[in-house]
Amino acid sequence: MRRQDLEAMDFEELWLLHEELTKILAEKITAEKRELEKRLAQLNQPDQFGEAEGEATEMGPGQSPRRKYPKVVPKYFNPLKPTETWSGRGKQPRWLVAALQSGHTLEEFRIRENGEASNRNAGSREH
Repeated sequence: MRRQDLEAMDFEELWLLHEELTKILAEKITAEKRELEKRLAQLNQPDQFGEAEGEATEMGPGQSPRRKYPKVVPKYFNPLKPTETWSGRGKQPRWLVAALQSGHTLEEFRIRENGEASNRNAGSREH
């Protein structure tokens, strides 16, 4: 339709045209939404190779699955709060940085192999 044709129409005709367009648009939007939901459901299904959903989302297209690494056991602990531990990897925790700056050595915070805390708890409460 040309603009001139629309301008020549009276209010009632334009309103009927508006309602018809709204109805057609609503149907097309609903159909598009159904199609997108169907595609989303296909993407959310586990792979045919048995991979989990989380693994599939982490990988980009054309990438191999990420290797699983073993859990890293903690090597150091905070004597003031024994639940605070550090594996020795990555950035040092604040409690360890503060203790090292106050003159303690990293070895004082090491977790012994046999689980014993040895003598380090006797004088280390002054951190």
